[in-house]
Amino acid sequence: MKSKENIVFLGMMGSGKSSIGYLVSKKLNLDFKDIDQIIENKLKMTIYDIFKKKGEKFFRSFEEKITLKLLKRQRTVISLGGGAFINLKVRDEILKNHHPFWLKWTSKTLIKRIKNSPKRPMSYKAKYSELLNLIKKRSNIYSKATYQINCENLSKNEIVNKVIDIYEKTQINS
Repeated sequence: MKSKENIVFLGMMGSGKSSIGYLVSKKLNLDFKDIDQIIENKLKMTIYDIFKKKGEKFFRSFEEKITLKLLKRQRTVISLGGGAFINLKVRDEILKNHHPFWLKWTSKTLIKRIKNSPKRPMSYKAKYSELLNLIKKRSNIYSKATYQINCENLSKNEIVNKVIDIYEKTQINS
């Protein structure tokens, strides 16, 4: 892996960024870092509690700092939080120097996975139409990712193998 080129997973909450990222890291023998997990560990609070007690603005600022620091590492598979790629500084850094993979699902699948999940502050108790709007808005930004994996109808292993195949081809061609 060339300097600073990490594999970065982005997508909506519930898209499998953490589980797919972990599996990819194991198969490629790379470090794995989950931004949300790091934030929870550093602040000793769940993401939901951070949103509730400190607010989204605080969370996004902290998320930016942690993410930009982590992107300086090498040989790492990184799972972003669902909203991290919306941040222009984070997005620019990822698009310039890393391998961003968008794990893409239908709105119906995502809503089924995230609706009323207390772990997910942006979707907990949200109306169906609000979730649909959030997915649509974020998808416009996620679509800027270099690689898009349409995950619908694929198993975890098929998604992992697709990511590794794409990644290895980029290494051969660089």
